[in-house]
Amino acid sequence: MACSLVSKRPLIILRNCLSNSTWARRSPLYLDDADSQCQFGIFPRRFSAEAPASEHMNLIKQLRERTSSPIKDVKAALIDCNWDIEAAQKELRKRGKVLASKMSARTAAQGLLALAQNETKAAVIELNCETDFVARNDIFQYLASSLAKLALSVENPPLSAAGVSPVGPEYLEDLKMNFDHPKFRGETTVQNAITEVAAMMGENVRLRRGFLMSTPNGIVSTYLHTCPRPGLGRIAGVLSLEAEDQLSLSDALQRVGSELAMHVVAAKPLFLTRELVSSEAMESEREILRSQAESTGKSQLAIEKMVEGRLKKYVEEVVLMEQKFVVNDSINVKTVLNNLSKEVGSSVKIGSFFRMEVGEGIQREGTSSSSEPVAQAA
Repeated sequence: MACSLVSKRPLIILRNCLSNSTWARRSPLYLDDADSQCQFGIFPRRFSAEAPASEHMNLIKQLRERTSSPIKDVKAALIDCNWDIEAAQKELRKRGKVLASKMSARTAAQGLLALAQNETKAAVIELNCETDFVARNDIFQYLASSLAKLALSVENPPLSAAGVSPVGPEYLEDLKMNFDHPKFRGETTVQNAITEVAAMMGENVRLRRGFLMSTPNGIVSTYLHTCPRPGLGRIAGVLSLEAEDQLSLSDALQRVGSELAMHVVAAKPLFLTRELVSSEAMESEREILRSQAESTGKSQLAIEKMVEGRLKKYVEEVVLMEQKFVVNDSINVKTVLNNLSKEVGSSVKIGSFFRMEVGEGIQREGTSSSSEPVAQAA
């Protein structure tokens, strides 16, 4: 017992000394509960008086679903707008447009081709982005399909010599379009829609080019390669088949037309007929072949024969009518059309064609839509 009293005495003395000091009056013993929590570094978690934490989380989720913006941007916009979801959505759109403007100079070589067609015409557009991940996004794909449908509806587009009309950004950007997507609704211009999607995706998104083909006396056949869904792909082949007798338009014409469109994708023709191969292209190829032949050290006569033989092979490779048919390589395309003419009882010819591939020519051609490569023929 004596030991117990002795051991407690120093503590009692210390307490009495401290109770009269200034420090003691500021110690947690003299503070209320809230102040004592702060004194010991314990800060209670508080939320806005307007809504509990669960409602804040629900607002973040709703705005995220509406805009597809990153969660940190969604939360920041809601906080800045005092958790007003409508005001926060407008704020995100403003920020997105500024961001999209900054991203517009970045290279966008990925994306999709979108196709829209009816009985007599077809339109293909190329919508680019920076990564394949964005190209698989539902909103991006919806925009691409909508742009193709808009291109198909263009009335009286300027007709090129090859029978294919350009309907790129210079013709579409100022047109109005209606969107009915869960995350994108209402009427806006094409340019504004592209800017909105770029802001949502966080990448440079641009409409690069578009082409429209029509025929009054036949059918337009199409083929899309690497299709994530109907009407979308990475490579497109489009051609028109024209028949002298309109009554001859049959299933056979549709079948062969589809096969020829697939052939255009696979064989990559540059010209329709031998006569349409430009003299510049022939001379350029001749010079290349001659330079290759001279390196063999053979006689001039042998070199000329080599050049002519290889030039003939070049024509067979780049002229559609001379190419071996990909479905049956024992015949060429010219023979396919002759056989089709006999089957339908009327002369059938290819009116025009073109082939497009996502990203082709971007690195060497720059971003000018007027110089975008597209194989086509009259």
